[in-house]
Amino acid sequence: MVRNAYEVKKQGVEPQVVVLKVSNMFMINYNYLVIDHISNTSVIIDPAWDIDKIDRAIADSGTRLKGILLTHSHLDHIHLAKPLANKYDCAIWMSLEEMVISDFSAPQLEGIDERPWMVEGLKIKPFLTPGHTAGSMCYLIGNNLFSGDTLFAEGCGLCPDIAAAYKMFESLQTIKAQLRSDTRIFPGHNYGKIPGQEFATILQNNIYLQFGNKQDFASYRLRKGQNHSKFFEFL
Repeated sequence: MVRNAYEVKKQGVEPQVVVLKVSNMFMINYNYLVIDHISNTSVIIDPAWDIDKIDRAIADSGTRLKGILLTHSHLDHIHLAKPLANKYDCAIWMSLEEMVISDFSAPQLEGIDERPWMVEGLKIKPFLTPGHTAGSMCYLIGNNLFSGDTLFAEGCGLCPDIAAAYKMFESLQTIKAQLRSDTRIFPGHNYGKIPGQEFATILQNNIYLQFGNKQDFASYRLRKGQNHSKFFEFL
């Protein structure tokens, strides 16, 4: 039976996630092009390092890039936001809290809170998840969470001090309360497990999701002897 676009959308067809592995010397990031084929539109999360790869992915999708979602303002997550916004004439979104602490600016930059909104056929549901930075944001699109440097399959992002670690604990609790067990997690980096793991698997295996109080979590997150290289943020 042939269904029209409205009927297909009503049944909850998931957006397509194109995983883009990009690098700059030893820094490896994951960018994500999220596509709604019904409205022929897309958004990209945290574009960095390889504009040719991103351009090819957008061209291959045959969609119109309508926006850029930034999880936080570290260089490896904002590197190509302005060039892409200029090229594709689209918006850039960042949390209002992150805008306060960031030097990043662009004519297309729009501050957002936790209210969901629609980008053509894509429903964007943001979660403010401070900890790694004061204004870190995760984005739920369909049944896919784009978690930046808040949650990795193997751990969580670095926290600069105990207050930030307390906030990270609360942010991870928020994520645990909001997600379905089959939600797929797409982090900004990976350390062995490929992006797109189901949350149930991460919940079972990620030690940072096992703590019952913020004091124990912070003590472990800030423990001595860690490798604080930006390339090993989960350790």
